[in-house]
Amino acid sequence: MKYYSTNHEAPLASLEQAVVKGLAPDRGLYMPERIVHLPASFFEGIQDLSFKEISCRVAEAYFGEDIPVDTLHQIVCDTLSFETPLVTVSQGIDSLELFHGPTSAFKDVGARFMARLLGFFIRRQGQRQVNVLVATSGDTGSAVANGFLGVEGIHVYVLYPKGLVSDIQEMQFTTLGQNITAVEVDGTFDDCQRLVKSAFMDESLNRQLYLTSANSINVARFLPQSFYYFNAYAQWKRRRMEQTGDRLPADYGHDELVICVPSGNFGNITAGLFAWEMGLPVKRFMAANNRNDIFLKYLRSGHYEPRPSVATLANAMDVGDPSNFVRVMDLYGHDHATVCRHVQGAAYDDRQIAETILQVWQQYRYLLDPHGACGYRALQENLQPGESGVFLETAHPAKFKHTVERIIAEPVTLPESLQAFMNGRKQSVPMTASFEDFKRYLSSEAE
Repeated sequence: MKYYSTNHEAPLASLEQAVVKGLAPDRGLYMPERIVHLPASFFEGIQDLSFKEISCRVAEAYFGEDIPVDTLHQIVCDTLSFETPLVTVSQGIDSLELFHGPTSAFKDVGARFMARLLGFFIRRQGQRQVNVLVATSGDTGSAVANGFLGVEGIHVYVLYPKGLVSDIQEMQFTTLGQNITAVEVDGTFDDCQRLVKSAFMDESLNRQLYLTSANSINVARFLPQSFYYFNAYAQWKRRRMEQTGDRLPADYGHDELVICVPSGNFGNITAGLFAWEMGLPVKRFMAANNRNDIFLKYLRSGHYEPRPSVATLANAMDVGDPSNFVRVMDLYGHDHATVCRHVQGAAYDDRQIAETILQVWQQYRYLLDPHGACGYRALQENLQPGESGVFLETAHPAKFKHTVERIIAEPVTLPESLQAFMNGRKQSVPMTASFEDFKRYLSSEAE
């Protein structure tokens, strides 16, 4: 399988080149040259397969031409050391809980897969040191840092906006040490993302350092996230079969199932759209935003107008210029009408997010995190008669402990895995939002 750039001005790349480099030479994002459509037989019996079995089959469709099957299966199985259960919240709306991994966030799947795949390629190339740059608005940093922790030959630099991530999120990547360096940027997430992209494009810096990315701009980060969409469908279909006692057709769900994705940088929903193009029987997708509603405004107007991000309760979605928007556009031929047919939008402010968390807790005793609250509310307000909805609960609500406690006026208990991070000592490198300052710092690291 070859990978092309969304800017269409760079040579085709192999999977190894796309993963190790991260960003194409023309500043575009890599896309696979084709999407493999999975056979009806796979969906006919998907409800009888485990999460790992499903994911190995999907991974083969993406990567099977480039990685030995036994190696690929080992990477998948090592990645998925946890489940992603589908839990009913209210009538017709289920939560896909993606917070059961090591850092209690959905990005554990993509980050752990990428760490293992990149490690495989580095060993095969005989590289001595690869430097991973990652910008985070919250959960990416912790997932990537913990996924790569202790991996030989890889050093990770996590750039995050000072004061704009939760205390728990910050402690998850600033307390690790070893091959993980946290860079505390005096700016926004968009500034962090700009620094990372500028570093990739700087020729002199790349001569000094072997750089790659672990953000969702990397194909090895966003593509594996499609695994849990298939797993959600398998659980949803299994439940329907248990309720009816019937075998259901391979395309069951294509006229009923709506999946809503809390969306910031748009890597997660892009993975869902890839799953759909592979044959996942879904009626439509929804992108739920916070006040950073650039995508919703695009759907309404046909014009994409990025702007500086604003801080919200759902901080991991505080993105004013989502990187993966170009992948959505490329997937659907830059046609506004086609995008609108596939993806519906919604956006909520902090007041509405808080209202939703409190209402769902009081009425159903299900505790949402601020991002999941956007997803739930979008389904609650937009599902049509006969439709069923699944939203992604992307992080454990305890990661936003103070925010959620303030809303529900009850204590939120930290899981043991999160409490362990809070007992660590913060270590970070202060940084301005100037690329020249960041470049000098990285250059000094190479000496």
